Amino acid sequence: MKDLSKDSVTWLEVGEEAEGQRIDNFLLRIAKGVPKSHIYRIVHSGEVRVNKGRVPAEYRLKIGDRLRVPPMRTAERPSQAAVPARDFEIAYEDEALIVIDKPAGVAVHGGSGVSFGVIEQLRRARPQAKFLELAHRLDRDTSGLLVVAKKRAALTRLHDMFRDGAIAKRYLALVKGRWRNELQHVRLPLLKYLTAEGERRVSVNPEGKAAHSIMRLVARWENFSLVEVELKTGRTHQIRVHLAHLGFPIAGDDKYGDFSLNKTLQKTGLGRMFLHAAKLALPHPLSGAPVELAAPLPDELRSFTEKLDKNETRTYGQTF
Repeated sequence: MKDLSKDSVTWLEVGEEAEGQRIDNFLLRIAKGVPKSHIYRIVHSGEVRVNKGRVPAEYRLKIGDRLRVPPMRTAERPSQAAVPARDFEIAYEDEALIVIDKPAGVAVHGGSGVSFGVIEQLRRARPQAKFLELAHRLDRDTSGLLVVAKKRAALTRLHDMFRDGAIAKRYLALVKGRWRNELQHVRLPLLKYLTAEGERRVSVNPEGKAAHSIMRLVARWENFSLVEVELKTGRTHQIRVHLAHLGFPIAGDDKYGDFSLNKTLQKTGLGRMFLHAAKLALPHPLSGAPVELAAPLPDELRSFTEKLDKNETRTYGQTF
């Protein structure tokens, strides 16, 4: 995208990366650091024009539209050199989307004390890509399947599908304790709050938003259980909070877990949270064709389950 000028009018032509986007949101995206109030003022006053005519703020852009943007002083862009390019393992890719197998310990985007994440590194590695946007999020310490849109039309459809529950997401989590039920529906409302230190947390609270998880027992040892969790809603920290509230904290969880157990696990080879986005099934956002993907357990998680098999008796489940 052409940089905006602070001294003269800038002319832009809309490509497929902005097709269908509202003009106010488009301007907010390209005019970093410009207050929203200023964006709305220049649209309403007619200083911004599309194909030489005035448009309302809710106008949706079309490919080939010619935009007149008045001079604007934008924030200085951070140096791209500060973001290292990185190639991630690709589980699926076509003209509309990329699904990567995200490693644990990598944030999906910069912010909240993180200077960059997956999306910034992916853009840096693919400078020719006109459009790359996250379709959803994974916690920093969660590994597994992450969807990135390559077209705005795909992103809009993916957002709709995630919101409407049309995308099946299944995770594998190792928890403390002996999980009993082969199948269990968990419907517990979740409420966000901030700690005294300003950290974001979530708790089960009747005043929270509805949250639904389906737990399936995969394997059980003397002191641990492996469960597959299907998300019917996508609340922040949903799996972690639901399991901890039920008395089965995820091994290695540094926010809601058993902290003394975590220290012991670190000494025995588990240095991360055991939560992995293992399966994804969705209709393709453009063609509607079914897409089913799976990401195997990372080596460090699989090796830990192998240690469990050596040190504890498995009382449920076959080798996986």
